[in-house]
Amino acid sequence: YTPHLPISTAGHSHRERQFHLNSQSGLLGRDLLNLATLSADELSLLLDSASTIKSALKNGGRHPLLAGRTLAMIFEKPSLRTRATFETGMSQLGGHAVDLAHEHLQMGVRESIADVGRNLTRWVDAIMARVFTHSTLTELADAANVPVINGLSDRSHPCQILADLLTLRESKGRLEGLKLAYIGDGFNVANSLIAAAPRVGMSITLACPDGFEPSPDAIAEARAVANGSTSIQVVRDPREAVSGADAVYTDSWISMGLEDELESRLQAFGPYQVNADLMDAAGDDAIFMHCLPAHRGQEVTNEVIDGPRSVVFDQAENRLHTQKALLVHLIRGPDAFKELN
Repeated sequence: YTPHLPISTAGHSHRERQFHLNSQSGLLGRDLLNLATLSADELSLLLDSASTIKSALKNGGRHPLLAGRTLAMIFEKPSLRTRATFETGMSQLGGHAVDLAHEHLQMGVRESIADVGRNLTRWVDAIMARVFTHSTLTELADAANVPVINGLSDRSHPCQILADLLTLRESKGRLEGLKLAYIGDGFNVANSLIAAAPRVGMSITLACPDGFEPSPDAIAEARAVANGSTSIQVVRDPREAVSGADAVYTDSWISMGLEDELESRLQAFGPYQVNADLMDAAGDDAIFMHCLPAHRGQEVTNEVIDGPRSVVFDQAENRLHTQKALLVHLIRGPDAFKELN
């Protein structure tokens, strides 16, 4: 295994600091816990690699890029896309994925998070964890000596946003200069979109109810990266947010673990539904995006999600391609892609 090198960078956990190493180190052996730890060049490299692997391995094609390699998958939350795409991706690349469901692993209950990381380090080549709290990921990454990938946390959802960026680029032909409108809860997906936007030259406007804004730290970090070159705004009016947008994005109003807030959230988010009227306000060329699962009739209507401007299932498909590229970079490095030629 490639050991993780120590580095001192304020404002990030020990293992998140690995992304602030000199770019010559590449992504090999590093973690992906948060998109804010990727440089613009690294993010562009991952998207280019995903396009390469998608083109080279069409229609479920296979290549032994990760032959003999194993990914441990930890699930504290239910999963469709994350589970299916990581396991399928490892299989198509000649590797193997081990599904460690929470009821069997009981991480933090049956065994400490750190001890789980120390054990898995001895057996596998990378760890993907889909967890409730981001601190679980950082504790796991601090203990493990193999790459740790954030499959979802309460802070961010980097793997989803990699797929979203690839989908946007395929749909619009570029990312630089686009305007993205996000409507709804300023939670993990919103935080990751905010981190990604200035790194690809995209502006983002978020319309959120009072009390449901994105993380102030995420906004401040993104504005520092943008340095005035792109815009990161938070507004109350959804129609203001979608005006001139190239894409309109929404997410569930009630994320997993927040079901006890159902009634209050339905009331707060009622005016933030993405429907035909709101899409019309965005303009004819705007596409519709959703990370799924969708609660039809709440954050989005059937007319929109099933309509001709929806790319939600392209986003879901691209989870497979972007994650395959990510796994190859973290486990083997960029030279492995030469084998596709």
